[in-house]
Amino acid sequence: MHQPYYTNLLTKESPSPWVRLHATKDYSDMVLILEKFPKIHLTFNLVPSLVEQIEDYIHNSIRDAFEIISQKRTSELTEQDKHFIRRNFFKIDPQRVISRFPRFYQLYHKALSNAAFTEHDYLDLVVCFNLAWIDPYFRQSMPELRRIVSKGRFFNEEDKQIVLEKQREIIRQTLPTYKKFIARGQIEVSTTPFYHPILPLLYNTKIALEANPKTHIPADVVFNYPQDARAQIFNAVDFMEQHLNRKPQGMWPSEEAVSEHILPFIIQSGIKWIVTDEAVLFKSTGKKRSGKTLYQPYRLEREDGVLNMVFRDRNLSDLIGFIYHRWKTEDAVNNFMHHLQNIHHLFKDDDCLLTIALDGENAWEYYPNDGCDFLNLLYQKISDADFIKTVTVSEYLETHPAQQTIKKLKAGSWINGDFQKWIGNQYKNKAWEYLAQARKLLTNPQAPIPNPELAWKQMYILEGSDWFWWYGDKLPEFDALFRMHLSNFYRIIGKEPPEYLNSPLEPA
Repeated sequence: MHQPYYTNLLTKESPSPWVRLHATKDYSDMVLILEKFPKIHLTFNLVPSLVEQIEDYIHNSIRDAFEIISQKRTSELTEQDKHFIRRNFFKIDPQRVISRFPRFYQLYHKALSNAAFTEHDYLDLVVCFNLAWIDPYFRQSMPELRRIVSKGRFFNEEDKQIVLEKQREIIRQTLPTYKKFIARGQIEVSTTPFYHPILPLLYNTKIALEANPKTHIPADVVFNYPQDARAQIFNAVDFMEQHLNRKPQGMWPSEEAVSEHILPFIIQSGIKWIVTDEAVLFKSTGKKRSGKTLYQPYRLEREDGVLNMVFRDRNLSDLIGFIYHRWKTEDAVNNFMHHLQNIHHLFKDDDCLLTIALDGENAWEYYPNDGCDFLNLLYQKISDADFIKTVTVSEYLETHPAQQTIKKLKAGSWINGDFQKWIGNQYKNKAWEYLAQARKLLTNPQAPIPNPELAWKQMYILEGSDWFWWYGDKLPEFDALFRMHLSNFYRIIGKEPPEYLNSPLEPA
């Protein structure tokens, strides 16, 4: 479960609504569904940058641009507000989500035809958008939302306020829900370096060449701050211990990006296990892909201690993440169970560990009914099967210690086993160059920094993976966020932001 850090540290406003909206659609209901399936044990990963922003919403210390406009009475909307609503309030899957709400779908087609909107069209659109982002679990279980869904159209300002208030109520449930299921022993919560950085690239951008020698790294600048990688790990472990009342045992390195260099920091933090992609396993062992190699944990015995590793089955994980949403629910679940049967036949009576690891939020809006039908049927079939037992990673390691070791961990991630999603094209490299120039100012400040704690926080935010991910894909939203954060860094340390931050790094 991950969102990058959207909030402007100086204004306390977020230009993006995705923490709030995903918190109403994905984070709690994926745990609450387990009430019906006590045999299902799952490991959830919470990234601190997400949890911090959820907490800020709970304490009303931030608001996002979408929420601010949603709160306005429709009669008070400016033409600029209306333009914003028409441009942004259809941002959810049209066929799987918008089409389930007749009024929403009608307005969607009205917008496509560039027809004029009435005042009530804008009111209905704001209600429909915020309502559609609430998971079906809550739309059905909360009587007030059930009534508004049944009403369907001709909403009033009171209906809108109810939807927005229920969003806040759902957000407030998030962490207590996780704590409840942790206490039951049905879930484990692992974490990620605080602001989701690519740890090996923080350590040294030259490590990208270890993963793929053909990577075009910045020619004149090396980002080389191992201490930042260490801080992102230790800060995450401390933060999650404070918020969940127990220290996390596991870590999902951001984008499953790992290298030998970062292992000492992870071990020193007290983390017992990490997860990464199968490509890293086969690069590290030199073995060809096989179930016998993949379906087991590994030990990494190093000078600083021992770390366990599990490696995800990329094919089965990606079937759920990217493929099954196109299939009929029964066909998808039956296909998945067929794969599990084949693995069972391969191992016969021997034990094995199959690791399925995938994005916890972005897949579901492409599934019918936000994935509820798929997950319910999948969990039921797994619960009924006599050859499968679901376990958290720590549960498995406690009873089945790793027998195999890895002498040297090769650098890589879940994307093609390298780091080219975050470094290597001219725009990504330019972002690294800008970041390196700013980072030097913390190492060798020319004058006392007015607010060093805030400056360090802003720098750690800038080290997050998401800004680099999107360069090359012409997504101006993330370019604007990166430049906002970087401009704020200069303001925080008492300097004027460089002129080049006034223009996009990547031309439209």
